[in-house]
Amino acid sequence: MKTKSLYLTAFLLGVLSWNCNKTDGLKTDANSESLKMSINSGVQELTTAINAISTSAGYQVIAGPTDLMTKSAELSPIDTIKHSIFLADIAGVYDYKAQALKTWPFTIFRFFNKTATSSQMIVRLPEEKIKASKSLLRYLPSDTLLANNYVVTLSDYQYNFNWYVSYDYKMASSIKVKDVEAGVLKIQSSSSKTNGYRYASEFTFPSGYVTKCIYTSGDTAISSYAITKNSKTLYEEKCTAIKVSLDPRHRETEFSLTIGNVLIVRKTELGHLSLDSAKVYVGGVLQVKSKVEIVDKTTATTDNSVTLMKRELKITFDDGTSATFTELAGKAITDISTLFAAMRQGSFATSIIDWIAWDIYTNKN
Repeated sequence: MKTKSLYLTAFLLGVLSWNCNKTDGLKTDANSESLKMSINSGVQELTTAINAISTSAGYQVIAGPTDLMTKSAELSPIDTIKHSIFLADIAGVYDYKAQALKTWPFTIFRFFNKTATSSQMIVRLPEEKIKASKSLLRYLPSDTLLANNYVVTLSDYQYNFNWYVSYDYKMASSIKVKDVEAGVLKIQSSSSKTNGYRYASEFTFPSGYVTKCIYTSGDTAISSYAITKNSKTLYEEKCTAIKVSLDPRHRETEFSLTIGNVLIVRKTELGHLSLDSAKVYVGGVLQVKSKVEIVDKTTATTDNSVTLMKRELKITFDDGTSATFTELAGKAITDISTLFAAMRQGSFATSIIDWIAWDIYTNKN
């Protein structure tokens, strides 16, 4: 009996020792995939994503021209009325129709006619007018031969604003180009003296890729840029900065960059306003022999991001070699910067929607 008890004790101690060794192995970087291999793998997957996105019809929606002023910009500075435009106010089907009309006042309906009723707002115009945006407001005899093959369908639209005081904007739309689904665009934006500025946009591609960007100002400034596919994060950068007393500038409190299973993060130390050194993790495991140096290219205190190429990361690997994130990411980081800069600006098609909405609103009122 005593012998069996000794065997049982030895067995339990062996199991316990094996489990402890297994757990300890997850806490160090000795058994983890190398940082360099993980970053290269993440960059490769990200490059595949960017190539797929940049060659899609949806990318043309995001990165198209942005040189159309909306009609709402012509409000008088002395206008103090709070305006509200909702989807129900502008619902219907609106088709582009080229017309040589010389009468004033100038209106977007010089080129768009309401052709049917609908619970949504559907705007149809030629793809050629999107690609050559300045031609939208100019009549050409050949325009009569163009097909309305660029279709924007709004499922949500809310625009509340009080000129020079505040506004709150929300829209959701799906886009088709030549009967091919290009994607779904969602935008939320607001601004007020009390709460500052907030802008969030999201584009879902038919291939499953989703791009998101968020920017907020105010006492707490936040910027965030992300690319995912089927809920898997391929790339994400976040930065938070706050205003402190007696200092008009924002002070960064947290920065993080995720690419694949690599996470680089820098935070303020508990109870202090100074940032600690950046840490790097692979699959959740701290890489104690690697380090990251963050170098700012501008003196901006908000949205000083790698994404918009205002910040650089110098990564030193456990073998002593080093490289910048730009060197590792190659062309992908340039394409990401272009993509998200465009998402922050809105799109030409959205401006057309806003202009039509404003003309409908003013004609009703």
